[in-house]
Amino acid sequence: MNNSTHGDVPVRTRLLDAALNCFLADEYHKVTTRLIAERAGANVSMIRYYFGNKEGLYEEMIRETLNPLLEILDSHMMSSVDGFKGYLQIYYDTMSSKPEFPKLILKVLALNQGPGRRFIQQLLERGRERGASKVKDLKARGQLPASVDPDILRLTFVSLAMTPLLLKDIFEEQMGRSMDSSFLTELANFNGLLFTAGLSSAQHNK
Repeated sequence: MNNSTHGDVPVRTRLLDAALNCFLADEYHKVTTRLIAERAGANVSMIRYYFGNKEGLYEEMIRETLNPLLEILDSHMMSSVDGFKGYLQIYYDTMSSKPEFPKLILKVLALNQGPGRRFIQQLLERGRERGASKVKDLKARGQLPASVDPDILRLTFVSLAMTPLLLKDIFEEQMGRSMDSSFLTELANFNGLLFTAGLSSAQHNK
């Protein structure tokens, strides 16, 4: 493949993008490093150079997809309960551009298909710890009642975030309409309001 078609995109980035597309399209054991390298317009030796092997590339692909979402938990956006709406929007935007990614994570965690189960669990645990820290901060500032269980709050949020995209095909067929960017923006706004209203109610009823 002619590398000039890739412009100035670094080889490492091209390999990660190609790996994401390949692993989302097929089962892990069916994807070869040769195929990924061909899709990236690179030599297979570059996979060994940057990632060690196929599993190393697979884990780095997952890390690079999930890390931006985890980093938001440390950002100013989450300094108030209103930040949950913005976080939902970013989650929907990120995952709608990679519609098979939530299913890949589900297959690894729930069905134990493919490698990376322990690795993904570590990433999610990091997210749980960061989320719990934010909840603690919100409680300290009086924006959440002390009685709010951070694990229940997290599971509620994850349900609102993941379910629409995990069942996207089914929902679109039932509704007879596309869950496009404008639909997901409206959904993020509604779910964000729903979520923050619930937290507000908990605050007033403490």
